[in-house]
Amino acid sequence: MSEQTPTGPVLACFAHPDDAEICAGGTLAKWASAGREVHLLVLTNGDRGSDDPARDRAELARTRAVETESGARVLGLASARVFGDVHDGELENTAAIRDRVVRVIREARPQTLVANDPTAWIFDGEGYVNHADHRTAGAIALDSVFPGAGNPHFFARHLAEGLSAWSVRDVWLGWTLQPNRFEDITPTMPTKLSALAEHKSQVEDDLLGHFREWLPKEAAEAGARIGVEHAEAFRCISLD
Repeated sequence: MSEQTPTGPVLACFAHPDDAEICAGGTLAKWASAGREVHLLVLTNGDRGSDDPARDRAELARTRAVETESGARVLGLASARVFGDVHDGELENTAAIRDRVVRVIREARPQTLVANDPTAWIFDGEGYVNHADHRTAGAIALDSVFPGAGNPHFFARHLAEGLSAWSVRDVWLGWTLQPNRFEDITPTMPTKLSALAEHKSQVEDDLLGHFREWLPKEAAEAGARIGVEHAEAFRCISLD
């Protein structure tokens, strides 16, 4: 897609409450500070985000919903919502889930949708297999954009309720193995880390220290591709 700076509303669609900060927090904060209306949609309640077998999952889900709101405020987002009835690790690309995502797209009417790349399964050299929820969330986001939200024959009852079909202009996929766009986040790298720190249930002192080391290093590697201090990498698709 063009290297021109995109404009208009944004919808970020991710699987877990801290995914947006880790994957694209610097870019979302940058766009919000530039005046774009940025919304966040989280597709699971994150209730398995703990290694403690005694942790109450319902309480954890409530905590993570609050942390999502706090992180969104730090990023400067216009709104944040969580599908509180979808359990962590159980996200499926069903018509019922797409119905809900398409509704949010038709409500927010974003020019840009940000998600993660559903084709990325294994990150060689990083010892990491991409979470199934991440892959599924990316597929849901893409299917909800096309052929979902823009086609009035998909989830037509929305139209009867006053929501018209809406075509997203461009899609930015993070956590990708095929980046074609590097967004300078040098000014908002501290904001990205501060927003992530709001997810206290996930980033206790030791793990937060890991992120404070790893995320800037990753962003520096991406930044070197375009000659800036820090950047985030995306696979961008223009749907114009």
